[in-house]
Amino acid sequence: MIIEHIAMYVNDLEAARDFFVKYLGGRSNDGYRNRTTDFRSFFISFDSGARLEIMTKPELADRDKPLNRTGYVHIAFSVGSKEKVDELTERLRADGFEVVSGPRNTGDGYYESCIVGIEENQIEITI
Repeated sequence: MIIEHIAMYVNDLEAARDFFVKYLGGRSNDGYRNRTTDFRSFFISFDSGARLEIMTKPELADRDKPLNRTGYVHIAFSVGSKEKVDELTERLRADGFEVVSGPRNTGDGYYESCIVGIEENQIEITI
């Protein structure tokens, strides 16, 4: 069994699409829009075959997103090397995203950093 895709609601659909394409190498489809409900979405595909569906619709509830909470906490992206983890982390920091940890070696054997990405969602960057 495989996870087919993960989905997340966002307020600014185009900005979220641009984030995943610009920083994480995603490829976006042309998008979908339901004209009756004004639901809109993009599927972002990655080289591994993983896909992320980003979606929006009118009147979304946008609650606080503390980093230490129950539920889904982050999406992890493997970039292939320590150097690439360091490089992408610094690029994101320079572009104004908050780096909340790392780059560092973790106790469970990862080399990673975590940033607060688009719309306060945590992104892990790892080898």
